[in-house]
Amino acid sequence: MKTYIRIKLLLVTFFLSLSVLASGGELHLDEAHTDISNTASLQNGAKLFMNYCSGCHAISFMRYNRIAKDLSLSDSAVAENLMFAGEKVGELITTAMPEDAASKWFGGVPPDLSLVARSKGTDWIYSYLRGFYPDDSKVFGVNNKVLANASMPDALWSLKENQSGAEFDQSVRDITNFLDYVGEPAKLIRTGLGAWVLSFLVLLFVLSYFLKKEYWKDVKYGIWRSRD
Repeated sequence: MKTYIRIKLLLVTFFLSLSVLASGGELHLDEAHTDISNTASLQNGAKLFMNYCSGCHAISFMRYNRIAKDLSLSDSAVAENLMFAGEKVGELITTAMPEDAASKWFGGVPPDLSLVARSKGTDWIYSYLRGFYPDDSKVFGVNNKVLANASMPDALWSLKENQSGAEFDQSVRDITNFLDYVGEPAKLIRTGLGAWVLSFLVLLFVLSYFLKKEYWKDVKYGIWRSRD
């Protein structure tokens, strides 16, 4: 009996220690507060992504003309602000960086970011892009608070230097918002359709309630009873 109690106490202590370690090493993420219904934010996020991120990272599940349609952009605006290498509006958005060169420069091929918002979450993206800090021991002179030893430079350093803190946070939020949209473009339609569906269900509930009252009049009074 004593041996059983000792084993039980040891197991409890072990699992408590694991929970303490896990809570102590928990990563804090800042809230992105993205809103894909904000078209202006999506437009700016698309422009910033294509200027600062697309040189290394593709979003190969998206096409330029889909972005133009969803973000209310003309083909000329897309060509001027989002296309820099003679692409066509119907093409998928890829990167021109050769994989062998990327592996040599960064130690691996930069990932496709089409689904990063769905796999990591918007708070992770927002915190990661804001999490670079100087570290002379690294090849690019920076490290990251969210992803330690990340093998990429701080691509947004020029924005950070030329914008105020609030402006930079908004720029990062716009990029995050755009990647949230890229992860599920149909969300724009789904969220808009959801309001109409809920309105229809409310109306159907009201009509069903009054219909139920009308049917139950005969059950309540019975066809053999007077209703006065």
